[in-house]
Amino acid sequence: MARDIQVLPEQASVLIVDDLAIVRLSLKHILTKSGYRCREAEDVSSALAVLDSESIDLVLCDIQMPGASGLDLVRALKHRIPDTSVIMVSSLEDAETAIECLQQGAFGFVLKPYQPREILVQVNGALRRRMLEIAFRDREAELARKVREQTVEIRDSREEIAFRLITASEHRDNETGMHVRRIGLYAAEMARLLGWEPQEVDTIKAAAPMHDIGKIGVPDAILQKPGALTEAEWVTMKRHTTMGATILKGSTVPFIQMGARIAIGHHEKWDGGGYPKGLKGEQISLEARITALVDVFDALSNHRHYKEPWPEDKVVALIREGSGRHFDPRLVQLFLTHLETFRGILTSHPDELHDEEPGI
Repeated sequence: MARDIQVLPEQASVLIVDDLAIVRLSLKHILTKSGYRCREAEDVSSALAVLDSESIDLVLCDIQMPGASGLDLVRALKHRIPDTSVIMVSSLEDAETAIECLQQGAFGFVLKPYQPREILVQVNGALRRRMLEIAFRDREAELARKVREQTVEIRDSREEIAFRLITASEHRDNETGMHVRRIGLYAAEMARLLGWEPQEVDTIKAAAPMHDIGKIGVPDAILQKPGALTEAEWVTMKRHTTMGATILKGSTVPFIQMGARIAIGHHEKWDGGGYPKGLKGEQISLEARITALVDVFDALSNHRHYKEPWPEDKVVALIREGSGRHFDPRLVQLFLTHLETFRGILTSHPDELHDEEPGI
């Protein structure tokens, strides 16, 4: 059961709006006698000036006034509800307008001639509801804040899991920790440019770095061989795609599911000339096509023990040449259109320097 909220009159400020001074005096007398702090205004413009200059908890307003009406004031205050409650004072003839005020957000209305007790009951009720609504809004805001914090924590934990999964393979390969981190950043940026939802962007950011997780199953003699691989060794090396999918398969976690699709598909080619299945075009998952492109860009742009980094113009030329053959043409166009963004990721996350370079 919700805890009852008591309204302390001395803590509440009331603005009385009426064009007749005698009415304002009467209402002020009723309210101040009960402890409320009161301000007065003779028309809507004066009332708005008061509301803009100080904090007012409740407005008690006549409907019929020269110039702008009480309904106009309610409409002007609609965006301030529940921070400011509104009660209308009306004659029986104004009942239809009073109902419209309620529809616009006013708490209630009092018919003339009114009794002091009726005014106090309405004011107290309006202030109590105001406090309840503010408390509810604050609780919702706090809940939303906690959900955001937990979402960030879950996302960070997910990325931590991904990077720990790939640590085992990265220590046996020439790929650096920053390489796999950049792959996630590149892939996430491509996803954003494609209009993916934020949750999907976060998913590929965590999944793409696991593209080579299957290399953990490749023998060291092949993985770290300094020279060219034999045909038989290449057959074994290519199995890292299916091995990676096997490691990641069967999960109910979205980023691991996507990681499995990327692992098995990131060496497929748009024209069907890739491996392990020779898939063609959109038979290859979009996340795998994205990872294939950014993986080549990063690998060519950085130093490896068997090669120096390529200049950007040579990398771009190879990517252009691979459009429609190795890579999805739409992704190539998008990537090259936003090349400066990807260059920024590359330069902002350089490889870490080690005393000894790990083998291939």
